[in-house]
Amino acid sequence: MISTLTNLKKLIFIIAISCFTVYSSAQTDPRSPSPDPDECTSITAGKLATADGSVITSHTDDSHRTRSWMDIVPPAKHEKGSMVTMYKRSPTDSLAMPSYAHVKIGEIPQLPFTYGYINTAYPCMNDHQLAIGESTFGGRSALQSDEGLIDCQRLCKLMLERCTTARQAISVAGELTKRYGWNDAGECLTIADKHEVWHFEIVGSGKGKTGAIWVAQRVPDDHISVNANASTIKHIDLDDPDHFMASENIFDMALDSGWCTSKEDFQFCYAYAPHSRTSLAARRREWRVFDLVAPSLHLDPNAENYPFSVKPDEPVTMEKLVSIFKDYYEGTPFNFVKDITVTDDSGKTVLSPLANPFMPYDMNKVFRINGGWGWLGERTIARWYTMYATIIQCREWLPDEIGGVVWLAQDNVATSIYIPVYCSVTDLPESYKTPGRPNGYTTESAWWAFNRLGTLTAQRWGDMRHDVDAVWNPMQKELFQNQEILEDEALKLYKKDPEKAIKLLTDYTLKWGDRVVKEAWMLGDFLWTKYDELF
Repeated sequence: MISTLTNLKKLIFIIAISCFTVYSSAQTDPRSPSPDPDECTSITAGKLATADGSVITSHTDDSHRTRSWMDIVPPAKHEKGSMVTMYKRSPTDSLAMPSYAHVKIGEIPQLPFTYGYINTAYPCMNDHQLAIGESTFGGRSALQSDEGLIDCQRLCKLMLERCTTARQAISVAGELTKRYGWNDAGECLTIADKHEVWHFEIVGSGKGKTGAIWVAQRVPDDHISVNANASTIKHIDLDDPDHFMASENIFDMALDSGWCTSKEDFQFCYAYAPHSRTSLAARRREWRVFDLVAPSLHLDPNAENYPFSVKPDEPVTMEKLVSIFKDYYEGTPFNFVKDITVTDDSGKTVLSPLANPFMPYDMNKVFRINGGWGWLGERTIARWYTMYATIIQCREWLPDEIGGVVWLAQDNVATSIYIPVYCSVTDLPESYKTPGRPNGYTTESAWWAFNRLGTLTAQRWGDMRHDVDAVWNPMQKELFQNQEILEDEALKLYKKDPEKAIKLLTDYTLKWGDRVVKEAWMLGDFLWTKYDELF
């Protein structure tokens, strides 16, 4: 039995290496203009769809090439004639870890004043409760143009610096990309303010052209929506400006190219990103999110299309959203957590002590679980290569300084914890600001604390995930329970001295950031010790 299990261990690790090799080669789909697509998930909710009335957007930054550190950019005044540098992002493997090179390609005029914002790899929230999530869907390769100056990360930054509402952000994005051009793959930005949330989908206007084609659809106040690397906006009604916005050229390319036969026949996703609708990796996530919040709809898990948004069976809580982002289809026919059996020396089939040894979504290619992975395969929401994740609350009944909060997790959300970063905070813990990539491993970086923990947990997922949950779940519960108490105290201070309220919120973020990073290092050490025989 011992020899059998020893051989199994060796086999498992060999398989793991093969899995990661296959995964890396599977990331590029010939139909996608992006050579190294970021496969992110964003869930959104209107204010009547949430338990406390928050408007919500979110984002899992599923790319190990984007930067792992973040900081606070304060409001700023700019001299007349100032310019904003635009960069082209391209994959590079010349440093210690895979990353992106950012090459200057031009400049656009700066405004006299810009708002402060939380500067994650995709800037996520400004000090007026404007918030953004992101998900790449690629689109037709014929649409992408290298003539433009603005990519997705730069557009997020520009919107947060210049706008206070979702509608204003969409209008500004349209104006900027029309004038200076979009140079990225097809993207969905999920843009929320304290009143409403919209999905903004944008593609280029064609090879050699400067401009963009875009559409935006509002999520009804009592609905939940999701984007999971597939365009989801279909028929549009431009006579209903309360729910739809679009570029003036929205129909032109589709009609000229024969991608639709008439304006009445036009569906944005099929005109400009049809192959994204064939991705099982996208569709299954869409189904799972909707099925978890509205099981009464009995949606078909194998359908090609789902509603743009659904009304949840009951208002959604923050706890529910956290659980959705950690989901890997347990309790469904598509469960990724598969038991691995082994024959012992007596010939009896037994459950291996290495059952579910790796993160459940990384062994499916080898064990033929749910059709493998990749563009046409399958994946869960939580990913081992997530850089960071956000769930963002925007709340109209509170001052902006208190109402906007980014719940921020490092690395894989399945082995992480969300801490609150209020949109008015003036600083982040030092470890969050310390570059963890591309310079390689360092114990000074918060990201590496969580990445090490996630990597260790992946080696024996069936057992270790319970050890991780035993630590993070009570702490996450404590954070959510403390929220109202903290905000009541902050509101009392705010009425007397807003700066003291901001300091209270900043200190709270610093305290919890330091606490969870310390805990992540200790928890990793604990796993090394408890499961030493595996390593």
